[in-house]
Amino acid sequence: MYEKIQETASWLKERMTTSPKTAIILGTGLGQLASEITDSYEFSYADIPNFPVSTVEGHAGKLIFGKLGGKDIVAMEGRFHFYEGYSMKEVTFPERIMYELGIKTLFVSNASGGMNPSFKIGDLMIINDHINFFPEHPLHGPNFPTGPRFPDMHEAYDHQLIKLADEIAQEKGIEVKHGVYVGVQGPTFETPAEYRMYRILGGDAVGMSTVPEVIVARHCGIKVFGISVITDLGGFDVPVEVSHEEVQKAANEAQPRMTEIFREIIRRSE
Repeated sequence: MYEKIQETASWLKERMTTSPKTAIILGTGLGQLASEITDSYEFSYADIPNFPVSTVEGHAGKLIFGKLGGKDIVAMEGRFHFYEGYSMKEVTFPERIMYELGIKTLFVSNASGGMNPSFKIGDLMIINDHINFFPEHPLHGPNFPTGPRFPDMHEAYDHQLIKLADEIAQEKGIEVKHGVYVGVQGPTFETPAEYRMYRILGGDAVGMSTVPEVIVARHCGIKVFGISVITDLGGFDVPVEVSHEEVQKAANEAQPRMTEIFREIIRRSE
């Protein structure tokens, strides 16, 4: 695996004309942020050696380089999921590449189901912490030399970036929530009983991604900031059916607010 990482990183370095320190992962229905990237050039996942390929609707499958907030960035338009049949090593392959390319900060976004009674569809939830319910751990197996065998996770999501995001949201008049993201394997949406269980355990939102990416990023010493877009609600007295199309629609409508926060954090960060 390490040889494949080196091969892929070298292939990209030979073709890169920028030097990004920031990476962004765009989740389901959140690809419009890519249109905000200026001076861009891109590579299809299918053309990048050893790179997995997105199979989910709403994930374009492109690695985009350019500028956002006046800074060089790289954005993943589409991510990889455990439920697609990929191993955790494949799901988190891009984060290993990010480290090799010199990325210092990772922004993650996702569409998720809200379990907190104060949430409504379209809310932005800044992720304070997560609970890992995936059946396979992304650091399982021989330890990569990018971090310790037993990495500390007390600050998986960077406190300073969260504070800055709150300041920006207040300035811009953007309402944000805070909460704990529960990562599950999917691909089924949760039953009402599962929603209630995750809520009892301390979760505010649940989704099928993000947690493995964050674990590997932190193992590599990359700082992380995350936002969940609440695209559906569950676990309440009245059952709410949900479809992938409805999730995409809700995420799409929340994109401008999320993009504004991401752009301003990048602009104001070193």
